[in-house]
Amino acid sequence: MATMTLEQLTARLQSALGEAMRAVVLYGSAARGERVEQTSDFNVLVIVGSLGPAQLRAVAATTQEWAKAGNPPPLLLTEAEWRSSRDVFAMEVADILERHRVLAGALPAEPSSVDATHLRHQLEFEAMGKLLALRQGILAAGSDAARELRLLAASKSAVLVLFRTLLRVHGQAAADGPEEAVRRASALAGFDPAPFLEVVAHVRGTAAIPAARADAVLTAYHAGLERFVAHVDALAHAR
Repeated sequence: MATMTLEQLTARLQSALGEAMRAVVLYGSAARGERVEQTSDFNVLVIVGSLGPAQLRAVAATTQEWAKAGNPPPLLLTEAEWRSSRDVFAMEVADILERHRVLAGALPAEPSSVDATHLRHQLEFEAMGKLLALRQGILAAGSDAARELRLLAASKSAVLVLFRTLLRVHGQAAADGPEEAVRRASALAGFDPAPFLEVVAHVRGTAAIPAARADAVLTAYHAGLERFVAHVDALAHAR
């Protein structure tokens, strides 16, 4: 697999974008200090003054190499798009504002926060989407324990984003680590935290889930996500 460091990515983006570049920002698990080596990827936001096909072509080779190294392509937004994204991308903006690391330039002062109503609306949509995606994954996995474990591992990061967003919707402070996010979200939504904690430990490599337990953990995980979706749905329609 190709390799590219964050420093190399940043330098090449700066060279390709020149004065149009405003900021390169690391967010997600790596910015929170929760990245698992060879499991988690690096999420990077790039903010530019303007963006068109010429700029996209200028960074295409760099982003392709970055993707070959196992990372998602950088998220490219203009300054105007970043400032107006607090409503349509409320969850992502809140997550970035809460914990990020500026690699180059400066993150614009606005937005400095997101509206709880926008968070609640997107959380309802995203939570149901993740539940449906999990069900599709279960259909694809069948009774294959290895595929069930890969499905659980692949869903972990997105589910933790949902849990952290629920804390924000309830006006609570940020969680200190994934385990705390699971426990506090489970207390709010009324689901069993055990299968989610097992998946966190499995992905981290501290306590692998045995193949013989894959189906049981997945069943409990699905039930917990169902309960989470029901809580979010009730929360959204109660206001």
